[in-house]
Amino acid sequence: MNNVSLILALPHGTCTATTLDLDAFARHRSPGSGQVFQGRAIYIDLPVENGKPAFSYYDEGGWRDAKADTEMAVAACANKRTKTALSNNAFSIVPIDSYKAVAVVKTGGHPLKLESAGELFHFRNHEWRAFMSPDDVAAAAGLPKPANRHPRCYLVFGPVEFVMLSNLTPEEYVWYSTHRPGKIFRNVMFTEIELDPRMIVAEKSYEAARDELVKTPTKKTKIVYHGNAFDRIPFQAWVGYDGKHQGGLYCGDKNRVVMWKLPAKVPTTWAKADG
Repeated sequence: MNNVSLILALPHGTCTATTLDLDAFARHRSPGSGQVFQGRAIYIDLPVENGKPAFSYYDEGGWRDAKADTEMAVAACANKRTKTALSNNAFSIVPIDSYKAVAVVKTGGHPLKLESAGELFHFRNHEWRAFMSPDDVAAAAGLPKPANRHPRCYLVFGPVEFVMLSNLTPEEYVWYSTHRPGKIFRNVMFTEIELDPRMIVAEKSYEAARDELVKTPTKKTKIVYHGNAFDRIPFQAWVGYDGKHQGGLYCGDKNRVVMWKLPAKVPTTWAKADG
């Protein structure tokens, strides 16, 4: 059997077995010209050993056998280039420490591979209390309190897609989103953006949400947009795209925050590609 990889795709959460490398897979799955179509993706390369995923999926309660389905897909790649292993909801059951490589892909199939910055912080305290302020979240997570707080804008890719304003730092938001009862994410992935509200939401609504966070410093989050924001917000709005600040994809679970950062200089060919 040829070498087989598993590619986890966001925002849809599919997992595909393939004999293609990440670059070729991106071209194979591209819907077409970025001038016509919208269909950006995040592709995550996962390890396979001896025809099996080289990691353990998190338990889903028995509604499907993710491991067996993946092994069948890997075996099927003996005769084809790609085979769907999991058609949905794979993001939340794949451990973030199993990621081999991560790329953001433009609509035309142009991948930009991100660089691993490793673990940013490891959480040792998991005690949640009601009515926590942002500073309380920092203390509970074991993080240093920031010198000043200001509303940040996050584009969240998984497990659901939305744009949010928050008085929390990225590390604080990972702890908050993976510990708050009733709204817990098993895994979360997002990026920080510099948002011109006219790109995606009515300016008046955006300013009202921002004012609420400014005037209520104990408030932690405010969602301003649900739905397909990935295709509508330019990559140039991502913090770190200009190379002046560290930025990229924050990935986290209840125990850790890791980062896959944008290159210090985005290649000109990728920057000029459509989509």
